[in-house]
Amino acid sequence: MSDAAVVCSHLSFAWPDDTPVFRDLSFTLTTGRTGLVAPNGSGKSTLLKLIAGELRPATGSLSVSGTLGHLPQSLPLTAGLTVAEVLGIAEVVRALDAVEAGDVSEEHFTTIGDDWDIEERTRAQLDRLGLADLSLDRRLSTLSGGQIVSLGLAAQLLRRPDVLLLDEPTNNLDLAARHRLYDVLDDFTGCLLLVSHDRALLDRMERIAELGSDELRLYGGRFGEYEEAVRAEREAAEKNVRNAEQELKREKREMQQARERAERRASNAARNLKNAGLPRIFAGNMKRGAQESAGRAGQMHASRVSEAKARLDEAGRALRDEQRLTLELPDTHVPAGRDLFLGEGMQVRLADRAVFADGGVDMSVRGPERIALTGPNGAGKTTLLRLVTGDLTPCGGEIRRGDGRIAYLSQRLDLLDLDRTVAENFAAFAPERPEAERMNLLARFLFRGARAHLPAGALSGGERLRATLACVLCAEPAPHLLLLDEPTNNLDLVSVGQLESALNAYQGAFMVVSHDERFLAAIGVNRWLRLADGTLRETGAPAV
Repeated sequence: MSDAAVVCSHLSFAWPDDTPVFRDLSFTLTTGRTGLVAPNGSGKSTLLKLIAGELRPATGSLSVSGTLGHLPQSLPLTAGLTVAEVLGIAEVVRALDAVEAGDVSEEHFTTIGDDWDIEERTRAQLDRLGLADLSLDRRLSTLSGGQIVSLGLAAQLLRRPDVLLLDEPTNNLDLAARHRLYDVLDDFTGCLLLVSHDRALLDRMERIAELGSDELRLYGGRFGEYEEAVRAEREAAEKNVRNAEQELKREKREMQQARERAERRASNAARNLKNAGLPRIFAGNMKRGAQESAGRAGQMHASRVSEAKARLDEAGRALRDEQRLTLELPDTHVPAGRDLFLGEGMQVRLADRAVFADGGVDMSVRGPERIALTGPNGAGKTTLLRLVTGDLTPCGGEIRRGDGRIAYLSQRLDLLDLDRTVAENFAAFAPERPEAERMNLLARFLFRGARAHLPAGALSGGERLRATLACVLCAEPAPHLLLLDEPTNNLDLVSVGQLESALNAYQGAFMVVSHDERFLAAIGVNRWLRLADGTLRETGAPAV
């Protein structure tokens, strides 16, 4: 695999409406683990699809040395497929079964090729990814989202790829599944290009690639080292901007002072010439000479001011646009000790199967608690959130809700009407607020000017999250209990930081389902619940 590589040369790509994505992009990636980062909407997934040959560039070229594996963010899989079909081994397994049964037709041997050990390799790969219990004839419809992602990765690894492209591979994975994936990728010896917002995974990369429209900047080292390099660049850029601003002020001041000196000299010279009684032609020559000298000095200072402006513009372009939310949300305040939710013996049956253990589960939410709900994939965490909101009715147990509004942000961020603008959606959630106040609040969620009048369907994942947060947190009445289900899925790192800022400004109670340890630490979680094997218990410490 030492020759595995991706080579991109002068690539340009635009969408059918001529919206440009890349212009004259060139880079080479060789063996090693590379984390690809950029804001939502910058084209990370698009670049992976171009490398995989699923999209064609307008100009330029992309070439891959070696066998390619590609795990997209959304797997194009149908529920009726079997595990063997997803893994791409169904025909080989059928041929092996036929040969074992005594059928020695040549077509079976052709189908098998060199894959006589395919079942052993498959079982070993499934075991490594925590899928040891999956039978090859099991249907996809019976698997959790996390199991489907792990199965998709297993399918790519079975191809023995030299180049592996992964787009958000930890989405929907619980902590145990994430660590299994980390170990598998640590052992990968080819060329790995990975898009992720999972900072723990990015910290296991050997280099970080920052994607722009016309440049891929490579930083050696892990994500933490990339952050340090970016911080140093930002500080240097800010210093350059300050210096350039001071230089521009100085040049403008000197130009004004030079103009004033020239005007005084001209005035004095005119009086002196008049008093000296010199001939008119001689006086005129002296006056023209003084004016030409002043003009040359003025041009010199104007040129210096222009150069100082250019240096300021250049320094400003080097600054990174990392917009942060700065919010105050006093309407969401909940007094300590107020009961917001109480459930006793809650039970739900899905497809005639009890989700929780005998006797159901008990749960209470009081005051401005910050609760992390953790547990393995398929344990019923989303089901529990839907019980709290009232979207699901329990088949057993009792539920009491407080007076405050409960708001729910699902994984799909489906609260917005995609055909309406951001401003129109916000008006529907807060109709009593004056329009000027609504626009001011949207600006605090970084929807300023024309951005507030974009259709919700045209927003990137991070923008849609911000618009949804604005509608939920500034709605009337403000929510006193906020439920979030895997809110960082598909968000870039800047958007995750914006979500952290919003939740830190929120003064009510929230319960969040997440496997992102750093995110949970950043939002000040003070109570930990773990749902596993049908039982809900307090852990008292992070147990994601």
